This record gives sequence, C-alpha cells and structure tokens, in this order.
Amino acid sequence: MVRLGRSFWFLWSSTASSNLADGVLKVGAPLLAVSLTRSPTLVSLVGAAATLPWLALALHAGAIADRADRRRVMVRANLARAVILTAATTLAALGLLNLWLLLAAVLLAGVSEVFADLSAQSILPMAVSQDDLTRANGRVSTAQMIGNDFVGAPVAGLLVVSLPAVLFGAPALLYGVAGLLLLGMRGTYRLRAAAKRPIRADIAEALRYLWSHRVLRALAITAGLLNLANAAYFAVFVLWVVGDGSAMGLGPGEYGLMTTAFAVGAVFGSLLAGRAAAMFGEFRTLVGNWLISSLLLLVPVIVPSAWTLYPTAVLWGLVGAAGNVLVISTRQRLIPAELLGRVNSAYRLVGMGGMPLGAALGGVVAEFAGLGAVLVGATGVCLAAVGLVWRALSDQISGPLTCKPTLSDISRSR
Repeated sequence: MVRLGRSFWFLWSSTASSNLADGVLKVGAPLLAVSLTRSPTLVSLVGAAATLPWLALALHAGAIADRADRRRVMVRANLARAVILTAATTLAALGLLNLWLLLAAVLLAGVSEVFADLSAQSILPMAVSQDDLTRANGRVSTAQMIGNDFVGAPVAGLLVVSLPAVLFGAPALLYGVAGLLLLGMRGTYRLRAAAKRPIRADIAEALRYLWSHRVLRALAITAGLLNLANAAYFAVFVLWVVGDGSAMGLGPGEYGLMTTAFAVGAVFGSLLAGRAAAMFGEFRTLVGNWLISSLLLLVPVIVPSAWTLYPTAVLWGLVGAAGNVLVISTRQRLIPAELLGRVNSAYRLVGMGGMPLGAALGGVVAEFAGLGAVLVGATGVCLAAVGLVWRALSDQISGPLTCKPTLSDISRSR
C-alpha cells in the first residue's frame, strides 16, 4: 500500500465513495422506475438517460481533462452531483417525484459523471508509476465493484422498498465526501504543456490518433458493439427478473443480491487480471473474457431461475472486471500523457456512445417482440463483436500460448 503513495490512496478513497453512490443510483433508479411503470420503453429510458451524456459530452470532457487540473475537474463534478441529488431528495420527500423528474435527475448526474470519470482515468497515470498501473487499476476496479454492486446494490433494493427519498440523499452525501477526499492529493495535476488552441482542434487530433492506432481502434469498435448490446439487454433485464409477471418473479431486494453476486466475482476478477494476463497474454485473456461474458448472457434466458442467476452473476463480474482492468491499463500505456484525456474520451465515445441507443432500442423491441427477443438478440451482437476483434488483431500474434504477447507488442508491430 505504501508503494502506491499517499495521492493514490486519497484517489482510491474518493473512488470508493463515489462508486458506492453510483451503485445505489444505478440499481435504485431502474427499480424505482419499475414501481412507477411497467412499460419496457419507459423503464429503458432510465438507462438511456444515464448514458446519453457520454454521447453528447465525452469529447469535450476529455479535452478539458487535458487542459485543466484533473483533480479540480473531479472535485467540481462530484460536488455538482451532490447538489443535483440533494434537490431530487427534496422533491421526493415532498411527494413530487415522478418518472420524468427521475429521468431528469439521472440525466444531470450522468453529465457530471462524464467529467469525473474521464478525469479519473487520466489522473491515475500521474499518481502512480507506469510499472504500477495494472496493480493500481486493479485496486481501483475492486473499489468500484464493491461500491457499485457489493454494497450499493443491496442498499438500493432496501431503500426503494422502505425510504425512496433516501435513494437520492445517500448518493448526494457520498458524492460530496468523494469531492472532499480529492483535496488530500498533493501536487498539481495539470499538464505543463496544456493546449491553447481551439478545443475543436484538440478533439480532432484525438479522433485522428484513435482511428490511426490499429489496436485502440479495434478495441474501441468492439467495446462499442458490446456496450450497445449490453445496454439493450440490461435496460429490460429488470423486467425479466423482478415482479409477479416476470420470468423469475424476484423482488427488488433479491435483484439487489444479484448485483452483489456480480460484485463478488468482480473483486476476484480485478485482483487476478494481471496474473491471468501474465499466464495467457493480455490479448488472449481479454478476448476470452469477452467471449465468456457474452455466452453467459444466454443463461438467464435458457434457465430463468434464481439458482442459476446468482452463479452467473458471479462469473459476469469476474470476467467483466478482469477485461476492464486490462483495457484501461492498455489505454493508459499506449496513449501519450498529453493526449490521454482526449483519446480516452474519443475511445469512450465510441465505446459507450451507443449505450443510450441500445437502451432505448431494447425497450422498443421488447415492447413489440418481447423481452426474450431482446436478450437473445443482444447476445448474438456480443458474439459477433468478439469475433470481429479476434479477426482484426489475431494476425499480430505469433507463436504458442506460452509466448505471452502483450497488447503493447501488438501495437508496435502494426
């Protein structure tokens, strides 16, 4: 712990607090929406509202992360989320909350999340050494998963049933704490050679870099397809799992336990990602995780039972977190420091920009073709995406599995 340094652990503590808030909001908002309507289209709008800001603001947020002090951007974004959700708490306590106010709160919190998350991924290489990136990302990912799913999810399930107003109040407090913890980081986190040219020139440079980099381009496109399909899948998955008319018939609390099971797997996946990559190579480990995660999407459809759902959620968490650690560490190593915020934002625009479309599309398709059609169709898209990235990059890997090629090696040989 000492080796990673004081600044890292303040960053880690802030991440833990903000992701606990994320977990309460991420699980609680759809559950609250289900209590207000059973329309798949309207419920899916919650997922769309949470991710739409990535499509609209990612490029500008990344450019700002390369120009401003990244710590200050994160402080302001977290405090903004605290203010937004405090207002939502007041409306809920007064009995004025409806579906449209819920969507507005989720959307505005999502705007702040874009700035906070992009700056967080860009600030980490400034807080630890290059050699410690994978280990540091594993620690950060563990905190994210514990906060998002292991603790936040069951808390959200209880709050929806007992104290809906606190569903916004608890995250508001946690985001405020996250902003204050960042003040403990020493030093400045602004690039010395921050750009003075028009912001559109910075954005254009990032897009050119991403498109010209074979590895990053292939990973971004694959991530985009996977996220689009998963957004469609999970936007309506709550209707497949929760309620008397659902395939599984679980309650809100049991749905929260599913995400807790996800977090258990994710903690192990985050910590074991580096070892798996050392054994099999980063590329093979990453693609293998994506393939397994995609196939697991079929399990709740084929066997809609709580007894299969919870083990599946553990495996989802394990392979998903391991893949996430590898992708983030790879981006941080391959992208120059002066471009990190912008290229990260361009990558995440491609990778996450389709999520609001996927969430909305999932609701519309479910309305007309049924929930099963969405779940199976999304799985098919995920499998196709994994096949595309393997075809795009496997020709750069030579030798047996014991060769342990890295993504950095692949990029140098492109």
